[in-house]
Amino acid sequence: MTQRILPFQYEVEDKPSGMTAMGGLPLYLDMMQQMRLRDSIAENLKTREDSQGYTDVQMVTALMLLNLAGGDCVEDLRVLEGDDGFCRLLMKADDFSLNRKERRERCRRWRKESKRTVPSPSSVFRYLNGYHDVSQERQMGAWIPEPKDLNGFSRINKDMLGFLQKNRPVPTATLDMDATLIESDKQEALFCYKGFKGYQPLNMWWSEQDVVVHTEFRDGNVPASFELLRFLKESIENLPSVEKVYLRSDTAGYEHKLLKYCNSGKSRFGRIEFAISCDVTPSFRSSVMETTKWNMLYKEFEGKLYPSNQEWAEVCFIPNKAGFSKKDEPYRYIAIREVLYDQMPLPGLEEKDYPFPVMDMGKRYKVFGMVTNMVMEGGELIRWQRKRCGKSEEAHSIMKTDFAGGRMPSDRFGANAAWWWIMILSLNLNSILKSLVLDKSYKTKRMKAIRFSLINIPARIIEHARKLIVRLSNSFSSEIILRARETIAMLQPA
Repeated sequence: MTQRILPFQYEVEDKPSGMTAMGGLPLYLDMMQQMRLRDSIAENLKTREDSQGYTDVQMVTALMLLNLAGGDCVEDLRVLEGDDGFCRLLMKADDFSLNRKERRERCRRWRKESKRTVPSPSSVFRYLNGYHDVSQERQMGAWIPEPKDLNGFSRINKDMLGFLQKNRPVPTATLDMDATLIESDKQEALFCYKGFKGYQPLNMWWSEQDVVVHTEFRDGNVPASFELLRFLKESIENLPSVEKVYLRSDTAGYEHKLLKYCNSGKSRFGRIEFAISCDVTPSFRSSVMETTKWNMLYKEFEGKLYPSNQEWAEVCFIPNKAGFSKKDEPYRYIAIREVLYDQMPLPGLEEKDYPFPVMDMGKRYKVFGMVTNMVMEGGELIRWQRKRCGKSEEAHSIMKTDFAGGRMPSDRFGANAAWWWIMILSLNLNSILKSLVLDKSYKTKRMKAIRFSLINIPARIIEHARKLIVRLSNSFSSEIILRARETIAMLQPA
């Protein structure tokens, strides 16, 4: 067919051209090599140890690169395989970390000569299904299955956090605990509290380092408050050496066993100071009604404080469930109120239903509560606790839109849990690269901007004198890539 719209036409190259549309993606391979990530995968994942074909390292690496390149389903691996230049680079990276004996053993895994660099979608589906345990498919009520070998992903993530802390040490770890909802039309997905079918993973975000410390993939019917103490203990075990740990959460974290554990000092980091939103129960309302001293709550903007339309007050409140002994120090309870300026209901009309607690105290107020064991001025404490709603909530959006966490590949729970964990590893790898390697201007950039300015840079792959050369155009992005490679080489290896 004649191409007549504009004065050019397309032609398809018959021979391998060595071109790649992802000239910046090898930076992540460099980073994986410097942090010994492929060694960690081989050590902690044994799903493909005694099988033929692709290894665990090749499977997980391909899916991590798929997340970074922008693919959101297993079928998108065909796009990576179709990039001739990048496949030559990936093949070279696979061979680099292996000695001659290991290369020979890997060749024996194939009955026929492998003609692909990236695993096929069908082989990846079989690999993900290997994490599914059929014996745990269905039980009544809310419960969390234990898919096979998922603990290996947690240990890999722990190694990544150790590498980050080694090269960019921080003394504190502020942990933001929150769950997110993923809508799904899979047949096995269960209904969540918002009325649609899906999944509800629970995540622990490290605020100072902008990484996920731990995650747990859950069915949609599992409430966010389910088994939080166990999840907190597992998250703390993943933390590298820090001096102090803080915890922030919404009302899902208002669980008295969790609060008591944090206050007891039994964790390996000692006493965990927390600020957690609490339920506005009838007894809490009664204590708020008895409060007379209210303070102006100031909001912070660019380092300065400005008055807001909210007030806060210390509330004399001890719930019966707390179960304090004489040796325990009671928690501080803080109430926040905001006046509602909407019109009062007219006589004979029904009162408006609000999605938040409302109290009449001369005026009608929207009321929230918070519990803490920290010694800090109330207004400052509220502002600090509300920072949780910024970065950790943005991280959920990044997981589901920038990476492949918003689209599940299977109706099998274990396969989806492995897919979610690999997405988390990809997110942390990108965050570590931004923190340790890239310019400060990349710190706040989402994956869309990073792909546009860094990853999707055209390049030509040339072999000369037994060397592989990635030839970039003379542009601003090429300078960033060259500087990034030099910085990666200077990092302390894991």
